[in-house]
Amino acid sequence: MDEYTIQKPWGHEIRFAQTDKYLGKILYIARGHKLSRQYHEIKDETIMVYHGTLTLELGIPGTKGFETKTLRYGQRFRVLPGVIHRFIASDSGPVTLIEVSTPEIEDVVRLEDDYKRV
Repeated sequence: MDEYTIQKPWGHEIRFAQTDKYLGKILYIARGHKLSRQYHEIKDETIMVYHGTLTLELGIPGTKGFETKTLRYGQRFRVLPGVIHRFIASDSGPVTLIEVSTPEIEDVVRLEDDYKRV
């Protein structure tokens, strides 16, 4: 499993399927951590909450406001290219997500990041 696991400052991801047509990942977000506020130019992804409660921030490029959604076990959300998004685990516990996407793994435009990766 270690060969498929990538450590991240917010937790880790396990790439369980990677081809030239799709990418399957499990994201583990540690309690109180969040991913970058970001968008993808090409990548189209769908997430499903497998464990915990996810706070999902959504926005449109060029606007300042963000919509917040709360997703729980079994709930899904599709993130289309160009949609600004951020995945957040609450202070009450970690979150595990299953993500299936198109294969553009390097297609990340970070707008804000708690770990200084912008």
